[in-house]
Formats: sequence, C-alpha cells, structure tokens
Amino acid sequence: MHFFDYRVGELHCEEVPLHRIADEVGTPAYVYSLRTLERHVRVFDEAFESAPHLICYAVKANSNIGILRRFASWGTGFDIVSGGELFRVLRSGGAAEKVIFSGVGKTADEVRYALESGILFFNVESNGELDVIQEVASSVGKRARISIRTNPNVDPRTHPYISTGLKKNKFGVALEEAGQLYERVRTMPNLEVVGVSCHIGSQITDLEPFKEALQALRTFVVTLKSSGITLQYLDFGGGLGISYRGEEPPSPLNYASVVIEATRDLGLTLILEPGRVIVGNAGVLVTRVLLKKDQGGKNFVIIDAGMNDLIRPALYGSHHEIWPVRETTEREVADVVGPVCESADFIAQEREVPVVHRGDLVAVMSAGAYGFSLSSNYNSRPRVAEVLVEGDRYSVIRRRETYDDLVRLEQ
Repeated sequence: MHFFDYRVGELHCEEVPLHRIADEVGTPAYVYSLRTLERHVRVFDEAFESAPHLICYAVKANSNIGILRRFASWGTGFDIVSGGELFRVLRSGGAAEKVIFSGVGKTADEVRYALESGILFFNVESNGELDVIQEVASSVGKRARISIRTNPNVDPRTHPYISTGLKKNKFGVALEEAGQLYERVRTMPNLEVVGVSCHIGSQITDLEPFKEALQALRTFVVTLKSSGITLQYLDFGGGLGISYRGEEPPSPLNYASVVIEATRDLGLTLILEPGRVIVGNAGVLVTRVLLKKDQGGKNFVIIDAGMNDLIRPALYGSHHEIWPVRETTEREVADVVGPVCESADFIAQEREVPVVHRGDLVAVMSAGAYGFSLSSNYNSRPRVAEVLVEGDRYSVIRRRETYDDLVRLEQ
C-alpha cells in the first residue's frame, strides 16, 4: 500500500498536495512518502519475527542518502553491489557490520574498502572472485567472511532482464560448482565461510519459484553441513514483486511463511534483501504536460520527464499507472512521451490515460524503485530533484541539477 490519495480532487502525498511541490520545487521531481517507506520496512521485518533474521535493503533500488539515513535509523542492514553504494551507506550512518556485498565484478579496490570498513560478508559469485578476495585480504592482513551465491537454475517467471537464477544468467554459480568452491575455501587462509546465498530474480509475483529455489537450497545446505562446513547465515536475496497494474504478488507475511517453513530447522540466521517491495510504491515521478500532439489520428501527450529520468518503460517495457494531479474521470487513448530524442522515450504507449492539457500535472506511479537510481544525463538533461514527504512537510533530499553541474567534472 502507499500514502498517495485524492483529497478534494487533488492528489496528495501524505498531507502535502503534489501541486504544491511542483510549484515550489519544479518538475520533473521524484516524490517519496516517508510513511510508506516506514510501513513497508516494518511489515517486512515483522513478517520474519519468528526467525532470527536481518533485513538488508537492496541499495540499488533507491540509493538516496536521505532515504538510506532513515533506514539506518530503523536498524536496517544493506545489500550493496559497489564501492559507491558502500560509501553511501556509511555516509548515511549505516552500520558496516550489517552490510553484505553482492555482485559479479567486485574490483580489488572495492574489496579492500569493504574489508577495511568491516562489512558482514561478501557474496562470492565465481571461482576467480575467491582468488581476488583472498589476495586482497592477505595483503591487508584480514580474514574475509564469505558466502557463495548459488544458482539453483529456477525460472523466476519474470522479465528476462531481471532474471538472475538461471544457468544462462551471469549471476552466481551452479550448485555443483558451489560445492567445489566451498571445499576450495578450506585451503585459503584469509577466507572464512559464514553462509550460503541465493537470489533468483526481481519482480516475482508467484511463490512457486521461491519454493523451488528453497528446496534446492535446503538440500545443498544439509550436504554442506554433513561435510563439516560451518554456516551461520542463509541469504535468500530479494525479488518479491509489487503491484504495477493489478498484479497480486504474495504479501510479505505469506512470503516469510514459505521461507521460514523451509529453513526453520537449519539453525541459520536468515538474510533478506528487499528493494523494490520497500521503495517501489513509496515514490512517484511528478511531471508537467508540455503539449499535446495529434499525428494522423494518433494522440501524443508530451511531458517534461524523459527516458533519462525514468528508463524502465524503455528498458523493460514496464507499466506505470498515470494519475492526474487534479482528479478527472475523462479518458483517452494516447502515447505519453518525453522530450528525449529517442523513439523509445515513452512512459505509456497506446494506453487509456486521463485527459490532460498543457500545463497540467500528472504523477507516474510506483516509481520509487529503479527510477532515479537508473536515471542519466542523456541529451545533457540535468537530473531531477528528489523530495521526501513527512506528514504535512516535505524536504528536498536531492536538489535539481543545474547546467553547471553537467560540466563540473569536465575540462
């Protein structure tokens, strides 16, 4: 759920009308609801309260320091995939000992930074990565805690670009190879095995892929334990989907019951990496209509937000509902497009959308995850402002870039 609703015909984020933010901050702008973020963190955490666990928010979904700072204050851990994300977490006050480092291509410098910061553990995704971490750990005189990211070859039934648990995906290692890697770690003095990891994909709306992965993972864990390998953690990743256009994904409680039931007797602390399910529906992209265009009977609504601001529809064909900031019941079929010089610059195609006019405001819904974090300066467009609403107040947590910002690092 979220705290965006109409009050006397005006769309609000909590108690703040979106037109007020648009007038005072400008458009486009990402607007996030703190109340929604807090509720989602609490609900997800409480779903796992019957088992030892640590929630590690997936920073890649939305990495604004203003949001990370709130998560840190609530005791949340973090899942990172780069040194830059670690820097953001530490700058926001996050605890390094609650950080796990995933990703297939960690550099030696990133590994060193993470080791010196004292993160919880690395999710190792290849044989070669074991060598890199061993070499770096040896050079700094430290012992690196690691988990092997296993690939159970489970179809997550999601978009192929966000599937991560099949053999053809670049992530993790097949279960057979993972067993060999755990044996190899015994010969590496600067590595310490602490867990097993698995992540099968993103925006999953069915429990069956999770059940299949858990069955394979459970068997693997039992085998490891029987061979004398000591484990403390089972990192089951993230991937729980949200509703973009009427999907009915499992609730965190139903998801948790499946995970806990399959792992309860293993004696391990669960690590969960929710991202989208926490921030997705907590944010919208507020944008203004520049003009309308009728081209041979095809209608275009041209807005001031482009694919550089929200690339998900172009990248994945993703669906985002479009709500008018001033409530209306009139509808029309149109393409909602941006000003970027690409035919893929669209938010909606051949969609029934609200009837709007030049100067009107619309909210692109469910844009809190992989919205700003995937944005760019393509076409030399300054990146937009980010705003966090708390009750009847809001704060700008990232100012809008200027033209000077575009060239600040260039010469």
